[in-house]
Amino acid sequence: MIVTVHTHTQYKRVVLGRRLLNPGSVGMPYEAEPGAYWALLGPDVEFRRTEYDVELAATRHRTSGDPDAERMVALLASPPTQAEVIEDAERLAFTE
Repeated sequence: MIVTVHTHTQYKRVVLGRRLLNPGSVGMPYEAEPGAYWALLGPDVEFRRTEYDVELAATRHRTSGDPDAERMVALLASPPTQAEVIEDAERLAFTE
C-alpha cells in the first residue's frame, strides 16, 4: 500500500497491482462537507470524517498572523470541488 497526500481528497485505487490511497485532509479538505478527513489503516482502510467548528477555525486563522489567512478562511467557508481542483492543477501543470 502506498499512502499519498497533498490532493486534499480521499481516494483509494489499485494501479499496477498496488493499493494507492489518500486519507484526505484535516485542515483543508476539498470535500462536500466541512470536517477533518482521515483514514484508519489496518488490514482494511476505513475513511473517516470528524466534524469541527469551522467558525472557530476561521477565527483562529484570522488571528494567527498568517498573511494568507483570509484566503484560507475563504477556502474553509467554500472549498473548491474536486473538479475545480483538477482543472486548476491541470492549468498549472500545462502552462508556463
